[in-house]
Amino acid sequence: MTTTSSAALPFSSDDESDNVLPHVEDKETVPGGQKEVKWKVVAETAGIANATIIGGRLQSEGIPVRVWQESAGQAFGLTVGLLGTGYVAVPAEYETQALEMLETDASDLVDDEDWRLEIED
Repeated sequence: MTTTSSAALPFSSDDESDNVLPHVEDKETVPGGQKEVKWKVVAETAGIANATIIGGRLQSEGIPVRVWQESAGQAFGLTVGLLGTGYVAVPAEYETQALEMLETDASDLVDDEDWRLEIED
């Protein structure tokens, strides 16, 4: 049998350590300080282009955003159906803020009647 030098191993080879890595027992964060983020879908659109626009609007307000479309839909250029749907997701703690912002933006849109009045004048 061969023995390995303890200098070659990153951790001590003592039997008392039970081969447990340091700081792994802390389950709240990983060693890099990262936490698990739960993402919530706040908008579904016809195609990735509209989802990207909505995502950009939310990012401009400081909300972290992920935008995606099913990969098969992107490969075939679909913008309708399940494969063509674009998704906008935000971390769970921003969900309420994002939904309120999207509702406000939708209510600020110009009605069809306003356009007709401008054209007739």
